[in-house]
Amino acid sequence: MRLGVLDVGSNTVHLLVVDAHRGAAPLPAYSHKTELRLAEHLEKDGNIAKAGADELVSFVAEAAELAEDKGCESVLAFATSALREAPNGEKVLERVRTETGVDLNVLTGQDEARLTFLAVRRWFGWSSGRLAVFDIGGGSLEIAAGSDEEPTVAVSVPLGAGRLTRESLTADPPDKDEVKALRRRIRVEMAAVAGDVLRAGRPQRAVATSKTFRSLARICGAAPSDEGPYVPRALTRESLGDWVPKLTKMTAGERADLPGVSQGRSSQLVAGALVADAVMDLFDLASLEVCPWALREGVILSRLDQLQPR
Repeated sequence: MRLGVLDVGSNTVHLLVVDAHRGAAPLPAYSHKTELRLAEHLEKDGNIAKAGADELVSFVAEAAELAEDKGCESVLAFATSALREAPNGEKVLERVRTETGVDLNVLTGQDEARLTFLAVRRWFGWSSGRLAVFDIGGGSLEIAAGSDEEPTVAVSVPLGAGRLTRESLTADPPDKDEVKALRRRIRVEMAAVAGDVLRAGRPQRAVATSKTFRSLARICGAAPSDEGPYVPRALTRESLGDWVPKLTKMTAGERADLPGVSQGRSSQLVAGALVADAVMDLFDLASLEVCPWALREGVILSRLDQLQPR
């Protein structure tokens, strides 16, 4: 069957069309996305501004039409922290539903962690044993760990790269005192949940997903994306430790010239690097393997699992 997956994240709104059936890996057939940066369309009271809602409605309408053109049987549409946390999120969702016919399902942070974990488990398989999975989004950091397809622990922490940049870094390049304060904030908030994760046992495989981790791995020497998803990629604590002080001294424009870093996300890379560095330090991880599957694939796999076998 052909499915469309519409992912409304804090940074990117992405339509992915896949050919999939139960028991098989989803095969990407078409992709369309834009860096809407919904979290940056916030008013002082936290509401999503009209301009942001207008752009979201426009893209969702376009995505729905494209999904129909590509022959999708159905579209799995979901949203994450930007809409989940906005006081007027329900009104924006209702507007999307009324004007486009698309019903966006707002995932909880725990759902994000759980579905991402499912995707990673399916990608690496049972031989991986106990997994720990980390995903840095625009609004939050998701962490999940366990030995089955359903994680033993799944948590969401408000440590997304976009959120931290918007709230804590005002200069370009960032002020060293702001970087120091942000580093402290990240570690305090992450330490508050680390105990729950560590009680699940030391992972036999530690895995990272998300654009932020992929960009950091590429900067640190991992293979480029055009070599395909099956090339092993990893981010080491040593190489990241070498790069963090360099990144903090660069402007967003200079970071955008690094391999694997887009212009749109270059401003968030310092915050993302500080989160990644804290993950590897607090959880005592020498390296993180980078998984090409993440939340979108987890949503697809969960949907396929609900289908009756033919």
